[in-house]
Amino acid sequence: MTIITAILIDDERKALAILKNKIERLCPNISIVGETQVPEEGIELINRLKPQLVFLDVAMPEMSGFDVLATFKNPTFEIIFATAFDNYAIEAINYCAIGYLVKPVDNEDLIDAVNKAIQNIDDKTALEKNKLLIDNLGVQKFQDKKIVIPYQDGLEFVKIADIINCEGQNGYTKIHFQSRKSILSSNSIGYFNKLLENKNFYLVHKSHLINLDFIEKYLNEGYVILSNNFKIPVSRNKRNEFINSLKN
Repeated sequence: MTIITAILIDDERKALAILKNKIERLCPNISIVGETQVPEEGIELINRLKPQLVFLDVAMPEMSGFDVLATFKNPTFEIIFATAFDNYAIEAINYCAIGYLVKPVDNEDLIDAVNKAIQNIDDKTALEKNKLLIDNLGVQKFQDKKIVIPYQDGLEFVKIADIINCEGQNGYTKIHFQSRKSILSSNSIGYFNKLLENKNFYLVHKSHLINLDFIEKYLNEGYVILSNNFKIPVSRNKRNEFINSLKN
């Protein structure tokens, strides 16, 4: 069994103790080499001990978890963020395919997050994803942000504004872009709908998610024509709602 070294950073003493206890009971391949309630001390611990995994609280009064991450020029360690239900934080983390836990931490969620983190450590993808998160946090306009798309050869980091449409294909998703070749992602269309819903993307059909910026026309027979000349069907039960959304 491969042992992964980890550091815990959380300003709440009780939350830190609970998380430590759960990790020691449920995750035998995690070796906790350091812990602190002070973000600045956490930065020093990371620099000195060079852990493979950092459990990092998002909302700390003096310095947020995002601020801690941003102090590292090349953050090669894997991260599992811990947060109360914060839509902004979870959204930012999701775009970058980084793990997170919602407090109070559920046992199964912890085990799942740790297993995914170990896989990511093996794949050596932490640096790119961490840098993407730092970049996205400095971007105000949603369409200028990037997301991580897993596919057969690894990970693609793509600008949201470049996505024209997503096409569900037997549990996979083919993603079509304005300025690059299409790629086939191992994630489902449901995953991308959850990630992009209410963000100028619309699931017009169970297999088709479109970027509204690329609509050229709507046909009364129930199709939209996109800028890449794709003719996309709009589900009958969604047509009125979709047309109203275009008018608004």
